[in-house]
Amino acid sequence: MDEELEPTLQNILDQESLRWIFVGGKGGVGKTTTSCSLAVQLSKCRKNVLLISTDPAHNLSDAFGQQFGKEARKVDGFDNLSAMEIDPSGSIQEMIESSSQSGGAGIMQDLAFSIPGVDEAMSFAEVMKQVKSTDYDVIVFDTAPTGHTLRFLSFPTVLEKALAKVSELSGRFGPMLNGLLGAQGGADGDMFAKLETMRATINEVNGQFKDPDLTTFVCVCIPEFLSLYETERMIQELSSYGIDVHCIVVNQLLYPAPGSTCAQCNARYKMQQKYVEQIGELYEDDFHIVKLPQLTDEVRGTTKIRNFSSMLVEPYIPPQ
Repeated sequence: MDEELEPTLQNILDQESLRWIFVGGKGGVGKTTTSCSLAVQLSKCRKNVLLISTDPAHNLSDAFGQQFGKEARKVDGFDNLSAMEIDPSGSIQEMIESSSQSGGAGIMQDLAFSIPGVDEAMSFAEVMKQVKSTDYDVIVFDTAPTGHTLRFLSFPTVLEKALAKVSELSGRFGPMLNGLLGAQGGADGDMFAKLETMRATINEVNGQFKDPDLTTFVCVCIPEFLSLYETERMIQELSSYGIDVHCIVVNQLLYPAPGSTCAQCNARYKMQQKYVEQIGELYEDDFHIVKLPQLTDEVRGTTKIRNFSSMLVEPYIPPQ
């Protein structure tokens, strides 16, 4: 049997070439707490760290106790850690509104409703364009639940379909639009150019995502059947797309006090340990498995996140 990998995320901190770090898993397993904690640890060893939430149910503002929006903003108490929250549907809505002023709203609405995922793909491309023009040396993504997270892998294909759709609509309605607007290359031409730019951006970044020197994915789960099942599915899909994944965070582990007579606590501990063993059997030779305890308080606010983050690099020792 191969030697077990260290049960920490120190390997991520040590890999100075990493630029993109995704944190994902089933809803409610502690992705935001993990991504915030990882970003805090990275801020100790990197020049400039950006934390981005792509989950429509944004939690970064709640986690740090300050408001974030679609523009990057420094996290209170940090000189080199910023955060932002993106609305996945914002980009397509803005394009519909702007194109309505030049007569192309119908085309954009047709595009938005006929190609699933095009809104997220366009939003993602806009963010990537913005991020690429900044001096952040590492970007941590607090992603939406598993299904949405895996969708980013298909964004280049989605934009290919969008471009084809715009071309088709342009062929059908272009002359009419141009006649109405009194000029060639009206709204549909502008949209085509914007989509083409987005596609180029996404294709470039997608290539970086498949480079293990630049990108890795951290899976977050809890010791329950459905979460373990989704983690396995996610790891298989990520691997099939060539995305590096070698870290798993197991959250909300219950450790009853020694000699505890709480029947519920002991029963839950026994149930959780069964899944912890399964995780070990499945992954311990190839993955860094970080085990984090169920806490009595919520991890909210900079101080608590700082304290919690230390457990990502120093293994938690349960009470004996």
